[in-house]
Amino acid sequence: MTHLILPTDETRRLSFYLAMEEYAASPKPSPKGKGLKSLPSGGDLEEAFFLWQVEPTVIFGRNQVIENEVNLDYCRKHGIEFYRRKSGGGCVYADKSNVMMSYITRSDHVQTTFREYMDMVCGMLRELGLEATSTENNDVLIGGKKVSGNAFYHMPGVSIVHGTMLFDTDMDHMLQAITPPQQKLDKHGVQSVRQRITLLKEHTSLSIEEFKRFAIERLCTKEIRLTTEDVRNIERIEQETYLNPVFIYGKENMSV
Repeated sequence: MTHLILPTDETRRLSFYLAMEEYAASPKPSPKGKGLKSLPSGGDLEEAFFLWQVEPTVIFGRNQVIENEVNLDYCRKHGIEFYRRKSGGGCVYADKSNVMMSYITRSDHVQTTFREYMDMVCGMLRELGLEATSTENNDVLIGGKKVSGNAFYHMPGVSIVHGTMLFDTDMDHMLQAITPPQQKLDKHGVQSVRQRITLLKEHTSLSIEEFKRFAIERLCTKEIRLTTEDVRNIERIEQETYLNPVFIYGKENMSV
């Protein structure tokens, strides 16, 4: 599997990484008409993988109604961004204290691909000596508690899987940003949610950067460093789709 590396270390908006997945999944014509290649930087991307981190952000699913899922007032008050993704599933909070994972593979077998991905992540965690298992609800558990949630979508000939890895997080933000004001959780609700999830830092002595290196070393056998041309193309997808208010808010609710 190929590890995708950006040309700089700057932290970008979550929308950029969604566009990066889509860009890596879309084949481009190769020079002189000799088949297809995936990136101007070259390389055969049968399987691609990358990790990313963002400033506090909420990402919600393809079919969700934003005002039903995202506490917009709380997010705006606390500088938390929010974006829609093309995969299904529920609302997720991300920040610099946890790790997001993206996996792209040239396969139309969505369910098989997703199962293989979940097994791959669980296997990587087991190499750390952790009791990692997966569920039918697309979660990865350690000791019976959720540490990772995942979702996927399909493009012609390609499957894209992305998910969280809760290394650490701002628990207040995570609970309040995805909860509408009328349903804010009291301290008992917070305790209830905290009892159902676990943080990776509680199970390993690795730092977050050490864990990222470990995951890449275990899951990837080669790497491609993207070019500035790649980045411009990703930014174009980001602007046209993931930053488009119609896509974020929905055609019938542009003024939320």
